[in-house]
Amino acid sequence: MSISSGWFFWAVLSACFAALTAIFAKVGIEGIDSDFATLFRTVIIVFVLAAFVAYTGKWSDPRALSSRNWLFLSLSALATGASWVCYFRALQAGDASKVAPVDKFSLVLVAVFAYAFLGERPSVRDWLGIGLVASGVLVLALKR
Repeated sequence: MSISSGWFFWAVLSACFAALTAIFAKVGIEGIDSDFATLFRTVIIVFVLAAFVAYTGKWSDPRALSSRNWLFLSLSALATGASWVCYFRALQAGDASKVAPVDKFSLVLVAVFAYAFLGERPSVRDWLGIGLVASGVLVLALKR
């Protein structure tokens, strides 16, 4: 498997774009309501993704989705929306260099939830890394 088709390549790109998201959002929300900013950003995302899916020929009939697909994709969308609203509010109130790493505490929660609900079993080495991330978030969150 080439590196460009592996999960790590895409995860690194995701991290890069997430970092840019924090920087661009922090500048973009100056002087406007964070909830409106989240809505504006979401509309842009819908148009860009619709164009991308159409351009790449990946459009599928939504009626072909199972009720389970609908349920969990809808729950994921609701969780994403709630996350974005909270993230933008945090960015408006705090430093991007503090908000973004604390937001990445989601990594720890994903590991715990994947263990509890998906039956995933991270190795001891994986848990050590996850623990280090949690420690880093605590260091950032504690006041001096």
